[in-house]
Amino acid sequence: MNENKILIVDGMALLFRAYFAQQYSARRLADGTPTNAIYGFLQYLFDAVNQFQPTHVACCWDMGSKTFRTEMYTNYKANRPEAPEDLIPQFSLVKDIVAALNIPNIGLEGYEADDCIGTVSKQLSQMAHVYILTGDQDMLQLVEERIHVVIMKKGRGNYAVYDLDFLKEDKGIHPFQVVEMKGLTGDTSDNYPGVKGIGEKTALKLLQEFESIDGILSNLDAISKSIKAKIEADLDMLHLSRTLARINIEVPVACSLEECLWSVPTEAEIVFEKYRLASLLKLIV
Repeated sequence: MNENKILIVDGMALLFRAYFAQQYSARRLADGTPTNAIYGFLQYLFDAVNQFQPTHVACCWDMGSKTFRTEMYTNYKANRPEAPEDLIPQFSLVKDIVAALNIPNIGLEGYEADDCIGTVSKQLSQMAHVYILTGDQDMLQLVEERIHVVIMKKGRGNYAVYDLDFLKEDKGIHPFQVVEMKGLTGDTSDNYPGVKGIGEKTALKLLQEFESIDGILSNLDAISKSIKAKIEADLDMLHLSRTLARINIEVPVACSLEECLWSVPTEAEIVFEKYRLASLLKLIV
C-alpha cells in the first residue's frame, strides 16, 4: 500500500534560517522589496521535498508575538530582538508564494507555530507518516511511532531525523521527557529559567533515575541536599517552565489530507516569474 507521507514545515524557523544564511544577498524585486529570505526558504523547502518525497505538504506560522504563553509569563521570549527590517516585508510575501504552491498556510493568533504543528501532526498521523521540518529541538516532544522530527543542521540538505529510537540513542530521553528537561533546565532562547543551578547533565541524571518531575518531587529525600534545596527554592518556576515548554496539541486548527496534497500547479510558474524566483522551480525533482 502506498503510505501517505506529510511534510509539515515550521515556516518561521525556515524563513529566519534562510534570512541569516542569505542576508548578504541583494536579491530584490524591481520596487526594492527584498526577497533573499524567501529565496533561501524555498531552497530549504524543495531540498526537503526532494529528500523525503512527501505525498502531502503543509506549512505552519507564528501569528504575532502575543500568545497564551506571554500571558502566563511576561518575560517569555522577551529577549528576542526585533525582526530585521528587510525581513519584515517578506513575512506576508512568503505566505503568498507558499499558497501559490497549493500548500496550506496554517496559524492562529494566540498560539505559536509549534502548537499548530503539534495539533496538525496528531490529527494527520492517523492517516499519514508525519515529518516535521524545523530547527527547533522543542519539537522532539512530538516524536511518536508515526511522527518524525527532522532537525535541520548546518548546510543545506543536512538533517537529523528523530524517531523514537534515535531520540533515545541521541538524547537519552523519551519524547515526554523533553518537556520535563525544559522544566528543570529552562530554555535560554525562549527566556524562561527552569531551576537555577540545574543544568542538562543533572536534569538528565534525575530523569533517568526518577522518570519525570513528579517522580523527582516524590523522591526529594533520595536526592542530594544541594539539588533538593535548588528544586525547593524554585518550585513555582519549575512548574511554570514545564507548562511553557509543553506544546499545545489541541489548538482549534485543522487541515485535511486533501488540502495539502503535494503537486505544483502550473500557474505557480506565473507567481514565481513575478517574484523573480522561477529558477527555483527547477530544483523540484
